[in-house]
Amino acid sequence: MKETVLSFDLDYTLINNRKGIVNSFNYALRNFNLPEVSKSVIQEMIGLPLNDMFARFTELNPSKLSFTFREYYGAKGIYQSRLLSGVKNKLKELKLQNFTLGIITSKKQSIAIKIAEYLKIDGFFNYILGETENIKSKLDPNLTQILLEKYPKSRIIIIGDHPKDAKLARNLNCPFIGVLTGFHTAYQLKQARENEIQTLIVKKVKNITIDMIYSIL
Repeated sequence: MKETVLSFDLDYTLINNRKGIVNSFNYALRNFNLPEVSKSVIQEMIGLPLNDMFARFTELNPSKLSFTFREYYGAKGIYQSRLLSGVKNKLKELKLQNFTLGIITSKKQSIAIKIAEYLKIDGFFNYILGETENIKSKLDPNLTQILLEKYPKSRIIIIGDHPKDAKLARNLNCPFIGVLTGFHTAYQLKQARENEIQTLIVKKVKNITIDMIYSIL
C-alpha cells in the first residue's frame, strides 16, 4: 500500500496558543507606541501571515512589528502554548497505525519546532514546515514542491482549521479534513476548497478516526 501522510496545521488544530499570540501582538504594538488590539480581533486573524495582521492596524513597515513580535514570542509566547484536548493520544494512535505525520504552519519554522519540542510532540512528526527564507506562506509554490518531492508516491491529507489549509489541499490536489477548533465554520472551510477536493469536517482532531481517513483517500 502507498504511504499515507497526514499533514496538520498547528494553531487551533493541535494547540491553543491564543494567549501567547495575543500578548506578543500587543507587545509589538506597544513597542511602536500604537494602541493595543482586543483579544477577540487578534484571535480571529490567527493563521494569517504576521505582516498581513499588522498591516491592518498601521502604515508602519509591518516587518519591523513582526520582528518585535517574534522576539517576545520566542522568549515568552511559545511557553504559553497548550495542546488541545485529546491531541497527544490521537497522534499516538495514528503513529501506531503507521501513518506518516507532519506539520505545515504559518509560523516561522524554527518557532514551530520549538513549540513542538516544548509540548513534547516533536517525536511524532517526520517534518515540520513553516515560514523560512524559501517558504513565505502555506500557499507558496515552493512549499508544495518541497512536499511533493519529499513524498512523490504518497497519499497526502491536509488537516486544519483555517481556509488556507483547505486551499493548500486544493493546491496539492489532495483530500482535506477540516476541524472546528478555530474561528471558521464548516461552510467557510468547505467553500475554500471550491468543490475541487474531497473534504470531511470534524469538531476536533481527536474525533478523526482511521475509517474516516481511508474513506477519503
